[in-house]
Amino acid sequence: MHERGELIAGTDAIRQQRWASGRVGEEPRAPWRGQHHGQRAPKRQARAYAALDLGTNNCRLLIAEPSYHEFRVVDAFSRVVRLGEGLGLGDRLGEDAIERTIGALRVCKAKIDARNVVRARFIATEACRLASNGPAFIERVRDEVGLAIEIVDRETEATLAVMGCASLAHPKAGSVVIFDIGGGSTEIAWLDGQTGAGVLSPAERIRAWDSLPVGVVTLAERYGGAKVTPAVFEDMVEEVSGRLLPFALKAGAAAAAPNFHLLGTSGTVTTVGGIHLGLERYDRRRVDGMWMRASDIDDVFARLLRTNLDERAENPCIGRDRADLVLAGCAILEAIRRAFPANYLRIADRGLREGILMTMMREDKVWSRREAP
Repeated sequence: MHERGELIAGTDAIRQQRWASGRVGEEPRAPWRGQHHGQRAPKRQARAYAALDLGTNNCRLLIAEPSYHEFRVVDAFSRVVRLGEGLGLGDRLGEDAIERTIGALRVCKAKIDARNVVRARFIATEACRLASNGPAFIERVRDEVGLAIEIVDRETEATLAVMGCASLAHPKAGSVVIFDIGGGSTEIAWLDGQTGAGVLSPAERIRAWDSLPVGVVTLAERYGGAKVTPAVFEDMVEEVSGRLLPFALKAGAAAAAPNFHLLGTSGTVTTVGGIHLGLERYDRRRVDGMWMRASDIDDVFARLLRTNLDERAENPCIGRDRADLVLAGCAILEAIRRAFPANYLRIADRGLREGILMTMMREDKVWSRREAP
């Protein structure tokens, strides 16, 4: 494995510039190319795309416009709604959770209406897949809010997660295991290295994938998230390891590839990154794309296991809404680390929404074939 400085050389500066400008995707070409000095580019009508990810724990919206080789974020929204509250113990979405979620979706609808959105895709994941009243909830959202949300299958969810963050896979990595720890499920995929880059899309590089029916909400509800002892933590890791075993057998060769590393996207991994950095306030620009050593992750886990619920709630990278969920997420991450030992984890504060946006823009050919990301 490369030493850290060699592994990330030349990538962080580009990443910091990209997120500072609100852009995602390939490095942009100079906006003045092909213009005379001092001459402004001709104005054009902005074409915005919207992507909504309604998960078991969060409701997230991203609105963006195509920009050269990438897209530029023009609006965003995220709220903890806990739509899947209680699903670890039953099979129905609760009325309180539905009301919270509909309130968040009304905010999303207002933001979408305020932009020149030419195309949108709204998806719901594990909570609506599992709940017996999931389809009825989707119909209610259509009638009361005016949003047509589709319940996607697990393969679609896994593919979109890969599309959203695969650009952070190191180009010298022979293979990468990408994972998305959600509220009700965890998607995981094994990607080949970027041999022949520019020919294969991230989706075409997937060698194996799985969707584990366990997430931070469902795991915390079964084991209790308020008081997590080292023994309870190990019990959670053991359960997830058992569920992960079929995928680990299929993707066992991944960790043996040159420069193998893990790439994670979720509130769990971004929280671990923020705690490691000691942030007084979560900063996406510092966390998205950061690298963590295995020993640094171990240290964060040990620190969290020494805290009580109130202490976790006071951490600015966790907050009260997620204080009872964070150690369940760490247990899922630990099971993945044990199945696929890696010296480094790269953290992505991007995922399904970005995957949806990139897919729609590719389909609409908003970039020329030569410039397509």
